[in-house]
Amino acid sequence: MPSERFSPASCPRLIVKIGSALLVDTDGLVRRAWLKGVVADIAARHRAGQKIAVVSSGAIALGARRLGLAKGGRANLEDAQAAAATGQIALSHCWAELLGEVGLTAAQMLVTLDDLEDRRRYLNAASTLDRLLSLGVVPVINENDSVATEEIRFGDNDRLAARIGQAADAQGVILLSDIDGLYTANPHRDPTAKLVPEVHRIDAKIRAMADAGSASGMGSGGMISKLEAARIAQHSGAHLAIISGKRDNPLAMFDADGRGTIFIGEKSGNARKAWLAGRLTAKGRIAVDAGAAGALAQGRSLLAAGAVSVDGRFARGDVIDIAGPDGHVLARGLAEYDAADAAKIVGRRSDALEAILGYAPRSALVHRDHMVLL
Repeated sequence: MPSERFSPASCPRLIVKIGSALLVDTDGLVRRAWLKGVVADIAARHRAGQKIAVVSSGAIALGARRLGLAKGGRANLEDAQAAAATGQIALSHCWAELLGEVGLTAAQMLVTLDDLEDRRRYLNAASTLDRLLSLGVVPVINENDSVATEEIRFGDNDRLAARIGQAADAQGVILLSDIDGLYTANPHRDPTAKLVPEVHRIDAKIRAMADAGSASGMGSGGMISKLEAARIAQHSGAHLAIISGKRDNPLAMFDADGRGTIFIGEKSGNARKAWLAGRLTAKGRIAVDAGAAGALAQGRSLLAAGAVSVDGRFARGDVIDIAGPDGHVLARGLAEYDAADAAKIVGRRSDALEAILGYAPRSALVHRDHMVLL
């Protein structure tokens, strides 16, 4: 059974993500009966030894109703921030109450994009999660929408769940969705569309299925964001499942029939490289030629001779993307030069760099030890 990968025996730590459309009804009220079923599922898994963290949406929707805000609190950024600040209290209270009824203790963690993009803050968050889970607590996590801006935010909890999975060293991530997985085409429009039960690699063919509109369109994260979440999870060695949350007791139902799409995690490697792969932002970009792209695929460092152009403002040690001739990002790593010096040596051979820079050059623009292929 595919769901066995997410069982307590195979998956000691699990992240469960719940979207607004599942948790809050059209009147802006918590769907308590449904949520009680989810909590019952969590309690059963907890009794079997599984540690679970929940990434829960719903604060903006709940707050908008209480404040009487138009468009569900999303008319503008200020409304969304006010709704989130108001709704988060109600959301946390509901989780604490329902988990308490089954003997579990809830904890609240609100994070921003910067909390997980900055390495030191990421490690602090990871340490907190580890301690909470080891104590048998159920952390309930959400983006801190009351301070997030349009420019600096996750924007959807799918990718946040995958990043929390990395930080918590989880073996599995389950996205409860209003659709039961990835389809070959939009199942609402194409009767021949087939559910894809398992994905080992997210390639152009898989991405095209999401682009074709297989997501329901509800919530802030469509199928494209779910694929990005799956990519992040796979790089950290975790499996990720997209399953239907429209059923009662959705985790128990998944145990029973295994219906959904499972993205198989890769073999877990260097934790720092997994963090790099999961980042959603970069300070700049270096474009490379076909020869350099091939060398990167073989695990080599990026040399100046293979670079074509430099974009962005970055310093040595900043995270940058490396793009191939077609513009697709091939890798991500830590810059060995600042942007100004990198631009000076683009396309130049190693034996010419000292004369150009006026100092002994470093061995690479991005060293393979500080780079991850995407």
